[in-house]
Amino acid sequence: MRENPLVLHVLGARPNFVKAAPVVRALGELGVRQGIIHTGQHYDALMSDVFFADLGLPEPVANLGVGSGSHAKQTAALLVGLEEVVQEHEPDLVVVYGDVNSTLAAILVCAKLGVRTAHVEAGLRSYDRGMPEEVNRVVTDALADLLFATSPEALSYLAGEGVPASKVHLVGNPMIDSLYAALPSLDPAPVVARLALPARYAVATLHRPANVDTPEAAKELVDAVLEVSRQIPIVVPIHPRGKARLAEAGLVDGESIKVVDPLGYVDFLSLVRGAALVVTDSGGVQEETTMLGVPCLTVRPNTERPITITHGTNRLVTPALLPAAAEKALADGAATPAGELPVLWDGKAGPRIATVIAAWLKGDNLAPASQGKRRE
Repeated sequence: MRENPLVLHVLGARPNFVKAAPVVRALGELGVRQGIIHTGQHYDALMSDVFFADLGLPEPVANLGVGSGSHAKQTAALLVGLEEVVQEHEPDLVVVYGDVNSTLAAILVCAKLGVRTAHVEAGLRSYDRGMPEEVNRVVTDALADLLFATSPEALSYLAGEGVPASKVHLVGNPMIDSLYAALPSLDPAPVVARLALPARYAVATLHRPANVDTPEAAKELVDAVLEVSRQIPIVVPIHPRGKARLAEAGLVDGESIKVVDPLGYVDFLSLVRGAALVVTDSGGVQEETTMLGVPCLTVRPNTERPITITHGTNRLVTPALLPAAAEKALADGAATPAGELPVLWDGKAGPRIATVIAAWLKGDNLAPASQGKRRE
C-alpha cells in the first residue's frame, strides 16, 4: 500500500450522493486522500448537480456523463468509462454505494483490474431477481473486499451467501446521517408556498421499471394515484425516466395533482417532512419516511428494506389496494415509529465506515483481494 493511499467513490444517482456525503466528510476529517467519480447516470442538473451542492460534496475528479439508456447500453458505457478513470488514477480502494448500474459496473471493472473495493449498503435483499437492482446487489457483494451493512438482517443474508464474516461490518445507515445533518434546514413552508400547495398534501415518487416501463403497469398505477388524489392533493416530482410514460398514462397537472420537476435534496425532504402521506416505489424514501415518522405506502410486492416495515411507518401495497390503504393512513394521522429507530440509525454511520477504511488502508486486518493480484 502506498504511503498516501487514494480512495475513489463512484456515484451515479441521487441515493448514492446522499449515502456518500457522510463517508466523504468523515474520511476527509481523518486526512484520507480521496476523489469522486460522477458517472452521470443521473445526468439532469436537478438530479445530480444540486445534490452535490446540498450535501457539500466536492467537485468530481471525473464526470463520465453516460446518461440514460437500456441496462446493457448504460452498463457498457460505464464499464468503458470507469476502466479508463480507474487506470488513470490508480486508486488503492474504490467505494461503491447502493445498487445502481454504476455500482455494478465499478465492481466489475475493479475486480478485473485487481483494485480493492468496498460496498456501502451491502446485504440488502428483496429476493426478487426480476428487479435489476437485486442482480446488482448480489454481484457487488460477491466481489467486494469490504462490505458495510446498514441493518442486522443483512449480516445473515451475506452469511447465507458464503461471504466471510471478516469482510463484513455493521455500521448503520449513512443515508440517515445525511438526514440528521439536514434536519435543521428541512422547512416545508417555503417549498409548499413555491409550489402553491395546500396545507395538507401527499407526495408521490414513482420510477421503478416494473411500475412505469409498460403502458399497462403505468396506467394501473396512475389510475390508483388519481383515485388517491380525490382524497388528498398530491405533488409528484417525476424522475426523468418515467415522466413520458406516466404522462401518457394520464398523470398530468390537474386540480388535485401537481406534477413538478425533480427537487433538490433539502427541498424534497422538506416537502416529505410536511406531508400527510408519501406514496413511493423508492428504497431510500422508505428509509427517510421511517426516520421522519411520515406514513409511507410503497407500491411494490417486496422491499429490500424490511426494517422500514418492522420499525417504521412503511407498508407494501399493490396499485389496486393503494386507495384504501391511503384512506386508512390519512385517517390514522401522523405515524410514530414502532419503538426506537433501527439499530445504529444514530447519525454516526459515516464515521464508522471511515474508521474501518482508514484502518484498512494502513494494513490493519487486511482482507484478501476478491480477484486479481493485490496492488502494493
